[in-house]
Amino acid sequence: MNLLIEAYRHPESIRHLGTTDWDLLVRQARHANLVGRLFLRLQSAGVEADIPERPHNHLLSGAVMASEQRHAIRREACFLREALKPAGITVILLKGAAYVAAGLPAAQGRLFSDVDILLPKERLGDAESALMLKGWASTATDDYDQRYYRRWMHELPAMRHVFRGSALDVHHTILPPTARLKPDARLLIEASVALPDLPGVHTLSLPDLILHSASHLFHEGEPDNLLRDLTDLDLLLRHLARDDAAWDGLLERAMQLQLSGPLRLALRYCHRLLGTPLPERIAARSHCLADTGIVQRMLDGIYARVLRPQHPSTADALTPLARRSLYIRAHWLRMPPLLLAYHLAHKAIFPPKQKTHPLSTEQQG
Repeated sequence: MNLLIEAYRHPESIRHLGTTDWDLLVRQARHANLVGRLFLRLQSAGVEADIPERPHNHLLSGAVMASEQRHAIRREACFLREALKPAGITVILLKGAAYVAAGLPAAQGRLFSDVDILLPKERLGDAESALMLKGWASTATDDYDQRYYRRWMHELPAMRHVFRGSALDVHHTILPPTARLKPDARLLIEASVALPDLPGVHTLSLPDLILHSASHLFHEGEPDNLLRDLTDLDLLLRHLARDDAAWDGLLERAMQLQLSGPLRLALRYCHRLLGTPLPERIAARSHCLADTGIVQRMLDGIYARVLRPQHPSTADALTPLARRSLYIRAHWLRMPPLLLAYHLAHKAIFPPKQKTHPLSTEQQG
């Protein structure tokens, strides 16, 4: 029973929920990291008064937490700007931090635990040195992991500030260099947008934020945040749709960055699951609603199960297989076969040690 998506799409449906249903809805929202966003969704739809007291308190607490995180993220952006300014490096925010800093609708109720930034690959060394001088340190202590990230991934090993505990991912592109899709990061950086109220801080342009979110979602092998990320896309696309011509620009930008495939899947599942409005000409141009064969039907079967709250109440007999298939697909998209075999063999023989950190890492990005 997928109460969460029903409540997200049709807020008025909550008026028919009983006590047991409310308990389940809150649990599903927690598993999807959508507690705060669900509250704001219901509030904006004018049905807040129909939420019983105890569920209301749970949902409201999520919205309050998200609001506090918004202030923290803006402060962290300022710290990053001051750290990188001496090296002449502009802070370009990605994902959740970008939504917050730019005041986009996708910041509403958004929970996350790290900040993601993008910079030119040739400046990675300078940026890492500048950040270390200001208290950020790498969290990867294993020699293999250090080499793996620096040789094959699209980001440095995750960093954490030694005093504030804030987490940071430093990207030089948005997909691993070993991935089959290879968007040109220079185009993303050149089109980045300055934030008037945060001088020295940029975000990706709105089309590029959408394409990054789509490429991240459909290259990700961990289902826990996929529904949250799909709601990000829903809000971003609805914001883009204020200008009808922007839809055509989005498709053209996707072709330029070689990201038409992830965008097609994003449009397909946003429309199918969340009811995101989609112009007919865009559906026709992108073929996002077409049933194009067995591969698409297999993907539909997988994503029908992982684009749900990852709670037992939404699972069926095929859910474990869908989760495993998603994991395999994500690795297959990221790496060529020989490198993938080497990486998986190493992880099987030398499993990573469990680490604990002062802050939760459940709400990445």
